Amino acid sequence: MLAYLVKRVFQAIAVMFVISLVGFAIQDNLGDPLRELVGQSVSDEVRQQLRDELGLNDSFVKQYLRFLGNALQGDLGTSYFFKEPALDVILKKLPATLELVAGATLIIIGLSVPLGVYTATRPNTIFSKIVMGVSIVGISIPVFLTAILMIFVFSVGYGWFPSYGRGEVVHVFGYWDTNFATADGWMHIILPSIALASIMLPLFVRLIRAEMMEVLQSEYVKYAKAKGIRPRRIYFVHALKNTLLPVITVGGVQIGTMVAYTILTETVFQWPGMGFMFLEAVNRVDTPLIVAYLIVVGFIFVVTNTIVDLIYGLVNPTVNLARMGA
Repeated sequence: MLAYLVKRVFQAIAVMFVISLVGFAIQDNLGDPLRELVGQSVSDEVRQQLRDELGLNDSFVKQYLRFLGNALQGDLGTSYFFKEPALDVILKKLPATLELVAGATLIIIGLSVPLGVYTATRPNTIFSKIVMGVSIVGISIPVFLTAILMIFVFSVGYGWFPSYGRGEVVHVFGYWDTNFATADGWMHIILPSIALASIMLPLFVRLIRAEMMEVLQSEYVKYAKAKGIRPRRIYFVHALKNTLLPVITVGGVQIGTMVAYTILTETVFQWPGMGFMFLEAVNRVDTPLIVAYLIVVGFIFVVTNTIVDLIYGLVNPTVNLARMGA
């Protein structure tokens, strides 16, 4: 296990190096950062002097090495708009995004497992056909359209839920303010979480259904049925464990992907998270904040995938042993 962890750490470092290189390389194509710093009325001489002071006239290699050295010390640059370290700006927005992803994840797990098992074990029922039909529609509709429709129906039409913002939050520690400690916070997070979950929920339902139907044809399930074990125990204890192996692998990647998908959801609901901040940074050509966002999101992907691999090894010890012996 230790050898595998060391290997994963080196892989993570290599991936983060590539992400930082790509993120830093694209900043020159995002526009002139001096426009946001000094506006249009500054003379060319002053602009040139500022470019020299900021190191913007240095070679790409020199700029990147300077950026990499600062990044290793936790310095990802200073936001042009907020006038504070870009990492601090992101850390202030990160809790809102993580709580939104957590809410969507709970919805996905809570609905996909029972719906996937039910549609696999009773594929010919009317409810199963409705679920599969709705899942096709859910995959086809983009998240921003789902979000707008939910606001129109449940906020504007019925007035059941608020349509924007986080509502009342409670400070926990550091930069972390939580929605989950107040009733108003729960009311504000429900619609964004459902909209975000609508991206992945149909995928997970169909994946669990397909894997479950395959597992139900295996010999050990037939043997369990022949022994007279209750169907519910066969489905949720014996079959579901093997069904979840590929689901865990796909799920870890998709949950990491939801962090990126929050851009559209947060924009529609005016949710003050990293995604909404990123779009504002793009509009303002706040390149340090853009690059810092890409690196932080990439780091979340790397950590998520590593945790998923470890969980996969715990669920399936055979795979874990094979890795340890490699």
